[in-house]
Amino acid sequence: MAQSATDPRLLLLSPGDSVYVLRDQVAAGEVMEVKGHRITVPVALGLGHKIARVPVAAGERVIKYGAPIGSARIDIAPGDHVHLHNLRSDYTPTHSRDAASDKGKTTT
Repeated sequence: MAQSATDPRLLLLSPGDSVYVLRDQVAAGEVMEVKGHRITVPVALGLGHKIARVPVAAGERVIKYGAPIGSARIDIAPGDHVHLHNLRSDYTPTHSRDAASDKGKTTT
């Protein structure tokens, strides 16, 4: 397969995006092509979920629709699922796992 081959279930919304968006559901264990590399999807993913297109270093912005949607919490490899476990919102801290777990805590 060509080096740039990508599964047709993955949609690139803008040329500079660091993620693809799923056009369909993917079952756990399915193999997909991401830029010519075969990846095994570890968990079932639904329509609209994001898959990394390029490596994203921890702290680096994740780009979707040509705009930043947050920062990587950890290093993200091409083909990785991009979601709350590895993405932090730079705009809405109440929608991150850290903020949700901190709710109700008081500081002294």
